[in-house]
Amino acid sequence: MGKYVIKETKNGGFKFDLKAGNGQVIASSQVYKALKSCKGGIASVTVNAAIAATEDQTVEGYEKQKNPKFEIYTDKAGEFRFRMKAKNGQIIATSEGYKTMKSCLNGIASIQKNADSPTVIE
Repeated sequence: MGKYVIKETKNGGFKFDLKAGNGQVIASSQVYKALKSCKGGIASVTVNAAIAATEDQTVEGYEKQKNPKFEIYTDKAGEFRFRMKAKNGQIIATSEGYKTMKSCLNGIASIQKNADSPTVIE
């Protein structure tokens, strides 16, 4: 079972990481100014992960999906990444870089599996 880990940043904000059962970070949040907002971001991931479509922006003429969704794209280093958007279009979580599309898709599947974790560590 996964868990959310909230950390205070150097500038006094808060961010969370969603970790898989093996402790690996599978998604990270933006920096929030308040702890309450950070917890709201966790709630949004929990609700949206199970119903989010996947939009593969790495293919030409890709089909746009409605929010909530996972957007797969390639970064400047040529690695695959995804960002998760809530129903309102806000980015609520981002991934690390993956060498293969399959690994990126596995990361999305891991979020969907672990997002409803009730464990939040502050």
